[in-house]
Amino acid sequence: MVASHSSFAVLVVEDDGPLLMQTASFFEDAGYLVYKARNADEAIRLLESQPEIRVLFTDIEMPGSMNGLALAHVCRHRWPPVEIVVVSGRPKLAAHEMPKGAVFFSKPYADSAVLDTVDRFASAY
Repeated sequence: MVASHSSFAVLVVEDDGPLLMQTASFFEDAGYLVYKARNADEAIRLLESQPEIRVLFTDIEMPGSMNGLALAHVCRHRWPPVEIVVVSGRPKLAAHEMPKGAVFFSKPYADSAVLDTVDRFASAY
């Protein structure tokens, strides 16, 4: 039986439609409430209107007014309690590029490692 984390929502931000759906399904299958956004502007609107969002899971490369890394910094500034997971095809980011406390995964990432991280956030909530 999958544990329910329905009061602990994950916001998945990814501009690639099929990957967005796949990632959202992955978190839903793990028992999380999931919101989806294709760009930073949609993500900010959701963060403003859905207080149950506790994790921002964002790709770096995306079209729009800002990329995922900039979104992560905005999120850290405006919603400090929200945990942040940044993913990218880049092999590594320098620590100074990431918001404080954010976690980085290079694509392709291990689903189990991502889920362990989000589960750890949920259990600490």
